[in-house]
Amino acid sequence: MAHHIMETRNLRIALFSGNYNYTRDGANQALNRLVEYLLRQGAAVRVYAPKVAKPDFEPTGDLVGVPNVRMPVKGRGEYRLPTGLGTAVKRDLARFAPNIVHLSSPDPAGHAALRWAQDHDIPVLASVHTRFETYPRYYGLAFLEPAIEGILRRFYNRCDALVAPSQSMVDTLLEQGMHDDISIWSRGVDRSIFDPSKRDLEWRRGHGLADEDVAVVFLGRLVME
Repeated sequence: MAHHIMETRNLRIALFSGNYNYTRDGANQALNRLVEYLLRQGAAVRVYAPKVAKPDFEPTGDLVGVPNVRMPVKGRGEYRLPTGLGTAVKRDLARFAPNIVHLSSPDPAGHAALRWAQDHDIPVLASVHTRFETYPRYYGLAFLEPAIEGILRRFYNRCDALVAPSQSMVDTLLEQGMHDDISIWSRGVDRSIFDPSKRDLEWRRGHGLADEDVAVVFLGRLVME
């Protein structure tokens, strides 16, 4: 039996994200780049995520707002929690008629989108960007960890496949029984940003670095978890 491989240009992808563009982070940079690439290849993509009045950056592709509330965690008020899909979003989904659903966050909207996809017999891919089950330990709620891990296990195992950014993450997810079909979605480095032509000797000397010293830098947000 010949396997039918779907061409990228025939994909109609509904992408669900808890934070697509309202605060900039590594996960949504990867998602926006993915959408940019898919659109360039001729795929149809529609993104469903919380919308705010002043997002950090313009979204790549069509963004549809989902119902959401301010994240109920002290000190993380900039984050929004998607609460579900609601009638308008379900109508929009039906009109868009995706042939694949991509879930990037196991939040209530992600759970609702998973149910919607299964009701309509549409395959579901989940991308894992962070270990949500470890978050409570940084907020004095470590006792919640096993319960959250159980919820995640149930969520991810109902998806058709998972992708994760590194082999170590794949190994952790396999060990936790999150799924048995997990591939690596590698990111690479944006060489238009990280390029030797950007080397600035003045800046290095200003930080007390000799011209041949190796400087180790960290790029990211410093948060509790």
